[in-house]
Amino acid sequence: MPYEFKNDNNITLAIHSTENSFGFAYRKNNNDLSDNFFTRKFDNDLCNNLIVDFTNFIKKENLKKINKISVSIGPSNFNASRQIIVLARTLAQQMNCSLDSFSSFKLMAKRIAIKNNIYSNKNSFWIFKKLKRRGYIAGKYEVYISESLKNITINEKIVPKIFEDLKSIESSYQAEYSDIDDLKELLNLSNKNSQHSIFNTWDKVLPLYPISPIN
Repeated sequence: MPYEFKNDNNITLAIHSTENSFGFAYRKNNNDLSDNFFTRKFDNDLCNNLIVDFTNFIKKENLKKINKISVSIGPSNFNASRQIIVLARTLAQQMNCSLDSFSSFKLMAKRIAIKNNIYSNKNSFWIFKKLKRRGYIAGKYEVYISESLKNITINEKIVPKIFEDLKSIESSYQAEYSDIDDLKELLNLSNKNSQHSIFNTWDKVLPLYPISPIN
């Protein structure tokens, strides 16, 4: 389905969560100089703060201008992922706008590739997170370099899933969440979808959490 902007005053909204924090960001008219951010650490009070903080962050006049939403689906804190996805789905349904979704590991993959000097085209690496009780969650990522060597694109080859061990996995790096950096990447990836006229429906977006909430 082709995707078209509603008007000349558009806002892309990003919603993100990590193991112990959540945040929002918005960008006006694909201009990253307009980026605005909010982040908060949470304990057991996420359900009380999420909606209040959101309504304080995005003023009514900006809420009406949202034409695209981008949300992280995990793996991260299970309850946080579930609640931010419910919020994102509800907003997208009510506003009839596109809802993009990306794994948390996908958001950090470009940052990890640059930090570790992974600049070879189609070079692949893994991102992993050690679980408290058993095994790991890991996903595989591939680097694509533009001909001008100015742009790095990351392709998610294997969506994060459970592994008992990582002995058979080659190059791997531990997951590194970063509220602001990950929110920026949510906006960047969503705007890239807009450039390619990609429209994603809210009903397809679900939490990515391959283990039970108690693990």
